[in-house]
Amino acid sequence: MRRQNRQSIIFTENDMEFKAQQIAEYLGGTLEGNPEASVHTFAKIEEGEEGALSFYYDPTFEPYVYQTLSSVILVPDTFQPAQPVKATLVRVADPRASIARLLSLYERQNRVLRSGVHPTAIVAPTASVGKDVYIGPYSVVEDNAVIGDRSQIEAHVFIGADAKVGEECQLYPNATIYHGCIVGNHCVLHSGAVIGADGFGFVPGNTCVDRAMMGQTVIRKGTKIDNLVQIGHNVEVGRNTILCGQVGIAGSSKLGEWCTMTGQVGIAGHITIADHTTAAAQSGIGGNVRKPGQTIMGYPAYDAKKCSKTYIALKSLPELAVQVRQMQQELDALKAQLQDQG
Repeated sequence: MRRQNRQSIIFTENDMEFKAQQIAEYLGGTLEGNPEASVHTFAKIEEGEEGALSFYYDPTFEPYVYQTLSSVILVPDTFQPAQPVKATLVRVADPRASIARLLSLYERQNRVLRSGVHPTAIVAPTASVGKDVYIGPYSVVEDNAVIGDRSQIEAHVFIGADAKVGEECQLYPNATIYHGCIVGNHCVLHSGAVIGADGFGFVPGNTCVDRAMMGQTVIRKGTKIDNLVQIGHNVEVGRNTILCGQVGIAGSSKLGEWCTMTGQVGIAGHITIADHTTAAAQSGIGGNVRKPGQTIMGYPAYDAKKCSKTYIALKSLPELAVQVRQMQQELDALKAQLQDQG
């Protein structure tokens, strides 16, 4: 059975099929090439095949734009081909964000929604369960908890007393929501995620969001949290922020919107990080980042370009130290010679 959404992109239950013109219209992009070019799958640009949709954003992969067999490629608005391109191009502001939108749309439309409560699940009589909600085997929903319409609660999920889960949420097996916590609409909690654990708790192999000592720990709309991330008590994370694997945020710190904290970034407590800040892997942020739009790195973290120059200079430090000692010896010898002459 085919289904069609309002953006005129057509999906089937096991596959997808849409035209380049439809992609451009849905993404608000500019089309170059055959508007009737059809795609039915996604592929990396270096592994492209006929009928595939790929994307390009990193100049390192530019040769594949000319070599790929993919039928349609999402490229940046500013891209200027150096050679003829066989594929149809769709120019967008951010190809990565655009491909993510299409993948998300595909997943939503092809997700099999279930409803009902499995016989082994335990749902408190005082809990409120919305329309078309599914609660899987051995899940527990405690007193006065609320689950919004069309949410999918998989096996072995725990939802504590007075907790609230919004509409159309997806909670995968073994996710845990402690008492009194609030999960907004359209949220996804992957297996092992813990929401509302006490401060300084440790759950191996999982993401952990600590409960506030007083007030709230807030994760705002559009945030993506990777594996092994630790978010301390009273932390606020702004909208559309990305926290990659093993990021640690100490208590009461505030991250702005559209920030990207790459792997193993450490953030000290009680600091504020401005909007659109990107921190390179293993950076240590020990103080406020006040200027928006910066890319920082190192420990302590500061401007990435300056830090890179510092690292380059550090590689030459042993040789520089030898040269300085030689110069000092020569200077001492020259001073001694001048004294003898005097």
